[in-house]
Amino acid sequence: AMGNKIPIISASATADEGVTVDKNGKVNDYVFRLCFNDSFQGVTMANFALNNLNAQKAVIIQDKSSDYAEGLAKNFIATFEAAGGTIVAHEGYVAKDKDFNAILTSVKGKEFDVIFLPGYYQEAGLVIKQARDLGINAPILGADGFDSPVLLELAGAEALNDVYFSNHYSSIDEDPLVKEFINTYKEKNGKEPNAFNALGYDLGMFIADAIERAGSTDPEAVKNALAETKGFVGVTGTFDMGEDHNPIKSIVVIGLENGVQATSVKVDPN
Repeated sequence: AMGNKIPIISASATADEGVTVDKNGKVNDYVFRLCFNDSFQGVTMANFALNNLNAQKAVIIQDKSSDYAEGLAKNFIATFEAAGGTIVAHEGYVAKDKDFNAILTSVKGKEFDVIFLPGYYQEAGLVIKQARDLGINAPILGADGFDSPVLLELAGAEALNDVYFSNHYSSIDEDPLVKEFINTYKEKNGKEPNAFNALGYDLGMFIADAIERAGSTDPEAVKNALAETKGFVGVTGTFDMGEDHNPIKSIVVIGLENGVQATSVKVDPN
């Protein structure tokens, strides 16, 4: 995209480096995203643990095979420790693992207030179920990788209490635009939309909006319109495009009760 000077936009690439900016911090002129990045999620969940759950001691159980999980863990730890919190254990697994009892048994003997579990729903659902089966009832925190009905299938409703994760939008948001999107999606697809469906919808609308504002499909004109975006209103929130080609937007922390979204807290960017 950069070589051919063609704008490219992602609704789901959350890595801090290598997307909108290169490893040296230089902005990739033709690359944009409309999701927030991993550092924002990691920082948000650390602050949520500290401020909303009054946590002082945390355990990290992360997917060691995933750059996504690594970015989340790194930023959670930095924020949590900077505020005076303590990481009492840092355990790892790899994608497609099924049995987490050894890790959880080791963790169970420690004193902690929360578990931060950066990874995807395939393993997170099993970790949560096995943790609850072992009598670990501390709040479990995650990020947008939790957002799938498969999490409920794997963990079971009873295990999914005191579980919180950051996300791009919430299905219990009372915003009329969100409700209209959810109802239309359910009519067309026969199921509830997840955050990636909502982001995909906003992606299409965002591109159309930029082309309309550019008054052209010329790649350079579209790129400039994307960069100049102010106040774009989407299902996943209203945002301005930042100088680093990341959106400046709020994040949602969702709380589950018996596997169902029960609370939704919006956290604005600093």
